[in-house]
Amino acid sequence: MLDVTRLRVLVAVARNGSVTAAARALNYAQPSVSHHIARLEAETGTQLLERVGRGIRLTDAGRLLAERAEEIIGRLDAAEAELAAHVGLREGRVRLAAFPSALGTLVPAAAARLAAETPGMEFMLTEAEPPEALRMLRAGYVDVAVVFQHYQPDLDLAPPEPADEGTRGLLLLDEPVHLVASAGQQPTPDLAAYAASRWIAGCERCRSHLVRQCASAGFTPRISFTTDDYLAVQALVAAGLGVTTLPDLCLRAAQHPGIATAELPGARRHVFAMTYGEPPDSRSTVRLIDMLKRVAARLGSESAAAPARPSAAG
Repeated sequence: MLDVTRLRVLVAVARNGSVTAAARALNYAQPSVSHHIARLEAETGTQLLERVGRGIRLTDAGRLLAERAEEIIGRLDAAEAELAAHVGLREGRVRLAAFPSALGTLVPAAAARLAAETPGMEFMLTEAEPPEALRMLRAGYVDVAVVFQHYQPDLDLAPPEPADEGTRGLLLLDEPVHLVASAGQQPTPDLAAYAASRWIAGCERCRSHLVRQCASAGFTPRISFTTDDYLAVQALVAAGLGVTTLPDLCLRAAQHPGIATAELPGARRHVFAMTYGEPPDSRSTVRLIDMLKRVAARLGSESAAAPARPSAAG
């Protein structure tokens, strides 16, 4: 059986890039780190590190083991924290990773409710786009990952089911997506009307969905700018440098006074709260997801009842 301490040392070397840096991070002597790696190589029967010039790097086998070790150690740390909470050694801890517009809308309200109803709860937040948030969830660095997937009935066979590799998903929001143009343009939900326009695209997944939407409308978008920052996207649009699409949460978090929007028929973004492993979840995780559900339900009802946004000033 592989020794957990030695796995932690390998992960530290992978994260820090050298034996010296790993020793510093672990507060070990450098020979101790080298000894643990040598013992781990003996246990696995394979070389995990190789010399490159004056430095070292992980072999393919070393990278594979380090990735799995990171997940294992993360789960062990999470189990230790949950057990401590269960036996009353601490009030509890819950850690969440979420994409930026969720951190600007859903999460603060849920965190405030959680703090009010559960005094002493330790609540930790990390900003991460969905792929990174799910990696952190599987590795045990967070207890809940708030992620999204785009959905359009005329392009997709079925609504997204994000659960995979041991994760479970709960749908929090089914939110609309809007065409965003500068305030003087009087935007239309007909994407084909913007075939000749410059476009501003977001993260890789959002950009892929935008290209797919435009292809369905009969053109390839001319993407002039790419940024993950939805505030920067709106500023670029307001300056007349292009048009874009943004989900409802991005506009709820902050809306530039120089833009106007039109809801795109059928274009949706599904927001999920993801957990890892088999139920039941820890009490702190259950409480957090309950708060997220409450806030999402309020936002969803407000979105459904909200008037169309013909202009930012309207």
